[in-house]
Amino acid sequence: MELLIPVALTIFVWWFATGAVLYLNGLPACTFRWSNGITGLIGLCGLFALYLTREDTTPVGAYAAFFGALAVWAWNEMSFLLGHITGSSREDCPGGVRGVRRFILATRSIIYHELVILASAAAIALVTRGAANRFGLYTFLVFWVMRLSTKFNIFLGVPNITVQFLPKHLAYLATYFAHRPMNLLFPFSVTASTLAAAWLIHLAIPAPAGGFESVGYAMVATLLVLGGLEHWFLVIPLPFGELWSWGLGSREDRVQPSAHKSEKSQPLALTSAIATPPIGGPIKTSRT
Repeated sequence: MELLIPVALTIFVWWFATGAVLYLNGLPACTFRWSNGITGLIGLCGLFALYLTREDTTPVGAYAAFFGALAVWAWNEMSFLLGHITGSSREDCPGGVRGVRRFILATRSIIYHELVILASAAAIALVTRGAANRFGLYTFLVFWVMRLSTKFNIFLGVPNITVQFLPKHLAYLATYFAHRPMNLLFPFSVTASTLAAAWLIHLAIPAPAGGFESVGYAMVATLLVLGGLEHWFLVIPLPFGELWSWGLGSREDRVQPSAHKSEKSQPLALTSAIATPPIGGPIKTSRT
């Protein structure tokens, strides 16, 4: 029963944080600097909290580590979604580009952001190096790995793509998405996340109920399950986006999918690649 508390809290944070990101990205552009600045300050506080609790092996320490990592991740996501840290290119993918060239161009469009995430992970690893409490690092790595997995799956092709949830200033990213019934990476992504979550649950159950390891492993395992669920959002044609309809109240217009696209494209939640507000005009996606 004690495991239900960290599990429920993780689910609530996942749901609420995603809606908050959608809401903030739908505000007028004049608020973006404030949003980025505030989340940047929160991120620094999160990193400091990870340092302060690095030797804390109480349940409070596990919660603090989780939320500290979440704060750092939130700043990374907001800096990207607000268009402040993206990549060296902000151009549409040229028509007819395939294979390695398309991958290189797609990487250029987000490379600065990926490098900042790498630096953030290194900073967390540094402040928790040799520490007893490393749940913050595990949490951040789960966010990062599941995000990368979702990006690769969208690049390779999935049925439900988030084109109508992209902000106008990131609309060019949709030209690197591919619309396909399935790709070869998807089954490996969901299987790996499921097995990893099962392993962590296996570690959490025998640990002292409500203790440090029980809480920490339960939260990270739940995050993995949610990340896997977000992958399923990409292929199952159900209106999962209604979970965050309240977060869309700050914007007036949505980017509409092109005519050949499914109207059931879904937003991605916080552990995934892009949880963005729907702003702007129609954008195209690759079918390669």
